[in-house]
Amino acid sequence: MGLPKQQMNYDMKQTNFSSLIKFIIPSLIGIFLFMIPISYGGEITIPVAILAGILQDGIGAYIPKIMTAIIAITVVGSLGTYFFKPKAIINKPFLNTLFNVNIVWQLIRLVGLIFAVMTLFKLGPKAVWSENTGQLLLFDLIPVLFSVFLFAGLFLPLLFNFGLLELCGALLVKVMRPVFKLPGRSSIDCLASWLGDGTIGVLLTNKQYEEGYYTKREAAVIGTTFSVVSITFAIVVLAQVDLAHMIVPYYLTVVLAGLVCAIIIPRIPPLSRKPDTYYEGAKENVVDEVIPEGETPFGFGLKKAVERADQNKKAAPLVKEGIQNVLDMWMGVVPIVMAIGTSALMVAEFTPFFTYLGAPFVPILEFLQVPYASDAAQTIVIGFADMFLPSIIGAGIESELTRFVVAAMSVIQLIYMSEVGGLLLASKIPVNFKELVIIFFLRTFISLPIVVGMAHLLF
Repeated sequence: MGLPKQQMNYDMKQTNFSSLIKFIIPSLIGIFLFMIPISYGGEITIPVAILAGILQDGIGAYIPKIMTAIIAITVVGSLGTYFFKPKAIINKPFLNTLFNVNIVWQLIRLVGLIFAVMTLFKLGPKAVWSENTGQLLLFDLIPVLFSVFLFAGLFLPLLFNFGLLELCGALLVKVMRPVFKLPGRSSIDCLASWLGDGTIGVLLTNKQYEEGYYTKREAAVIGTTFSVVSITFAIVVLAQVDLAHMIVPYYLTVVLAGLVCAIIIPRIPPLSRKPDTYYEGAKENVVDEVIPEGETPFGFGLKKAVERADQNKKAAPLVKEGIQNVLDMWMGVVPIVMAIGTSALMVAEFTPFFTYLGAPFVPILEFLQVPYASDAAQTIVIGFADMFLPSIIGAGIESELTRFVVAAMSVIQLIYMSEVGGLLLASKIPVNFKELVIIFFLRTFISLPIVVGMAHLLF
């Protein structure tokens, strides 16, 4: 960490050894599970994703039915709470937060259940349950979310509750604050998204926001700027357009354009107008990341980390928190994803809406000298519905340069309603649909010249 060995030894001596172990071991396990890419089955992925994959392999055929049942329980519980206000739910903070939602979310959850039932049993109009709409959500995406949410939710306390965020906050605040206008502890959310998965990033950010560690502006910035798809999925996208051999320059392009967006977009509306106030009802856990005079960032961060780790006296509250994380994501998020994701995919699949929206990009792409500009233009906007759709549509374009642009943009745009967009709307993170549309187009306009420029250098 760039510290003199003597200073590091001094910092260690000032810390109780048992408390230090309580911080180090859970934090290292959390880092390994969420952020260390490893090779498994011929792919590079993270351990949480491996566990999720094993679970999917074992019970994957049953997950659509399980999740439909969970969505049904959510809807029944929500409607019952809305109309009857049972004390057994209202008087328990977790259950009240889970089921006591306003009428808009009640209706969206109900639509999610209707879509799930129609898809599971192939009822009603095929537009709802076709392989590119409802089935893509219920049989492809939701099993992934079911498994990832299970293991991510259970293991999140390893990242949150044992001091890792406090240490990273002290070490990285001098980078995160001036560059991204974020607290240093947000570096963990960002790394979990880029190295792990965007859904995990949203889960991390939402949890921190609900607990009062992030302001509305900080949570919105992190959720809409750093919740990028995993390296593994980026490879899948590149393989779809037959450019798997370009993975290194491709991901460097994604990182470059993503960092430029992360620097610019938080400084302009709508994100710049978000208030620096905290989640309603949350205890404001404002973390002082200012390094006191005479202390090193490492020493100060280590002290704060150990203090945080020492607060964990028993395992039961951690297990309870993990289970609540899982239920919150299964019941609070998945019904919204099913409703909004299916709706967006139906619009993309059965209407010319995104083709019309893509028309203004034709002259822009032609000006940037992108071959087959008209074919590429519709992929630019359709990514708002689902990030894999641009690669599916663009796979047949003859120009490698154009396919490279399509594949890179689909990842960098980040806001797609079938997953991250739906997750953001379903979470407590303070962003609405209109703002997501604006951010999507901002990311598009900022990153497009960078991506095309890199493509011209490579091809």
